[in-house]
Amino acid sequence: MTLPIQDLIPPAPVIGQPACATDAGSWCATFYRYTHNDFLSRSADTIMDKAITIAFIVIVAVLVRWLAHRAINRLVEGATNGAMTRLLGRAPKRLRTAASPLITQRRAQRALTIGSVLRSITSAVVLLVAFVMVLAEFGVALAPILASAGVLGIAIGFGAQNLVRDFLSGMFMLLEDQYGVGDIVDLGEANGTVEAVGLRITTVRDIQGTVWYVRNGEILRVGNKSQGYAVAVIDLPLAHSADMEEATELAGTTAVQRVAQDDVSADVLEAPEVLGVERITSEGVVLRITVRVHPGKQWAVQRALNAAITDAFDDHGVPRPTVYPRATTETAEPRP
Repeated sequence: MTLPIQDLIPPAPVIGQPACATDAGSWCATFYRYTHNDFLSRSADTIMDKAITIAFIVIVAVLVRWLAHRAINRLVEGATNGAMTRLLGRAPKRLRTAASPLITQRRAQRALTIGSVLRSITSAVVLLVAFVMVLAEFGVALAPILASAGVLGIAIGFGAQNLVRDFLSGMFMLLEDQYGVGDIVDLGEANGTVEAVGLRITTVRDIQGTVWYVRNGEILRVGNKSQGYAVAVIDLPLAHSADMEEATELAGTTAVQRVAQDDVSADVLEAPEVLGVERITSEGVVLRITVRVHPGKQWAVQRALNAAITDAFDDHGVPRPTVYPRATTETAEPRP
């Protein structure tokens, strides 16, 4: 049987569809029938030829990402049992006090933050490498793309160098545990309690309730008043005519009795230490006592001791200067 001549001529391609879509039984025709997408249809043969390789790349990328996240999670989970301590560095022995539960909590929070950043970086790197390898399988010229990405990266680097500096500073602050949420810090312009620590911004609320947003890249020094222990400094002004030996003995006895009371005893780490005469001025003599306490409790202990010793001096008739010596802003150095 002879077929009509029109059946021997392949159908003309419809305007708007690729020529290979008229080849019955081809991958191009199959893809076009289901997707009506020119690009996918023209790339159908390549897609099917490279399907196994691409699938292998995707599987390996997912596996590498899963293994990396699993390893990071194991490090984070070990934050409370010492694994992250060895990674991030141990605190000096002199800073290990009864506040160790707080230190453990800080370490766990720090580990969670660092773990989240590491997981995000790992996912981005693995997915980017897998995407580039898939493009290479399709025969896409990667040199222009990589060159353009390099130029774009340099441009962004120059334009966002402050952002990069803030990010790197935030990472090192977390790694070194310079401060954490709840710490009382001195950041120069901003002094107060840390309310949030991010990779770019640190939020500090001062004693007046003002919230300061400090860029991490702008922090040149950090004074942390909440790490390890704090020292309550009590300066007692006396008149020149006061009996220093009697006043010293009375102040020491009163301080020991006061810190033994329930309202402040839990905050005190060591017995009060009477350092003696701190300075002599034209107005009078200043006697100094120090007490090592838990971080952040130095002001409460200082107020309690000031009140108790002042009452004791008044009860025993210890002369006080009529004009008090000018207050000093110096901070007592912790004694070994």
